[in-house]
Amino acid sequence: MHDTAMAPPGRELTARIERKEHIDADGERLIVLDGLELRLAPGTFTCLIGPSGCGKTTTLRILMGLDDDFQGELDPVLRKARIATVFQEPRLLPWRTVAQNVNLALSRPDLPRVEAALTSVGLEGMGNRYPAQLSLGQARRVALARAFATEPEMLFLDEPFVSLDEASAGRLRDLLIELWQRRPMRVLMVTHNLREAVRLADRIVFLTERPARVAGVAEVDLPRDDRDAAAVSSFAADLAQRFPGLAVA
Repeated sequence: MHDTAMAPPGRELTARIERKEHIDADGERLIVLDGLELRLAPGTFTCLIGPSGCGKTTTLRILMGLDDDFQGELDPVLRKARIATVFQEPRLLPWRTVAQNVNLALSRPDLPRVEAALTSVGLEGMGNRYPAQLSLGQARRVALARAFATEPEMLFLDEPFVSLDEASAGRLRDLLIELWQRRPMRVLMVTHNLREAVRLADRIVFLTERPARVAGVAEVDLPRDDRDAAAVSSFAADLAQRFPGLAVA
């Protein structure tokens, strides 16, 4: 994490990944991303969606700075921004308490900040518990608390609700939006779930089959207060027809 000034308001950040290659198990060179460009506006929530294995998580890793082996260019602000990430698994250290796990993301011990972060996700008074004492939903709340406690300029999420039942996932989606609306930042989230993307995002970027490039971008113009199950399902169904084979409603 880097302590830097916030990105200038109103300026889009651009990421151009001209080519990303992998070497497969047979030693063959495999093109994963080819001519992919993303634009991230301040205070917006973007979802990245596409077929399994098309390179969504690889894209995320490049933008997070975890993979520099690609051809292309990232906006310098992406290289310097204070970022936070929520992965598919909560990634909590089992030998540390909940509060200690959240505090690990901070530059120095800050118990009031940790307690405030846990309270914001509905885990007030649970800081002394260990990960083994939590349900999966609670563990994912800790992961969200840890991310938001850092007050990031950019938040990356890699299918953070993928293994939860729909009711639990729905509650955490609502929580994520609540946290984000309190302190809007650029968010980029990978998901396979088109309804989830419609529920959360301002903008959905659809990727093609590998080698992935942007097939199209959809603006989610549903008012946030009107995103009930029926409206989300209808919007998702329209998108599935617009981008056949890339997403399922």
